[in-house]
Amino acid sequence: MSSEPPPPPQPPTHQTSVGLLDTQQARDRSPSPLRGNVVPSPLPTRRTRTFSATVRASQGPVYKGVCKCFCRSKGHGFITPADGGPDIFLHISDVEGEYVPVEGDEVTYKMCSIPPKNEKLQAVEVVITHLAPGTKHETWSGHVVSS
Repeated sequence: MSSEPPPPPQPPTHQTSVGLLDTQQARDRSPSPLRGNVVPSPLPTRRTRTFSATVRASQGPVYKGVCKCFCRSKGHGFITPADGGPDIFLHISDVEGEYVPVEGDEVTYKMCSIPPKNEKLQAVEVVITHLAPGTKHETWSGHVVSS
């Protein structure tokens, strides 16, 4: 008698009648660093933005603009600057206050560059200053308010 434990059972390698492997182990897979994980977003959110980028943005000037669009389910939208120029990206984590922005809301914001090339800009510290008249606004908790 040996003191070694018995070897673990081997997974079956025969195919079932429908052409699939048994459900215990579908197939051998190579280890992948992304398996089971969500691919991280390349856009910096409030949580993932570096401290230095946050400090630079908070020390910058305050701009005015109008919310062009915002999709709560996607978590982002765009702001049209009051002084013209290209639209500015807006992430859901950078909206301050109790209301979800909708098209036509007047906002104030500061800007931060988007890595890795720092060519595009992102709005941070976004505050809704005037709600768009005649539209329904939703709070983050889900209550609907008419303006």
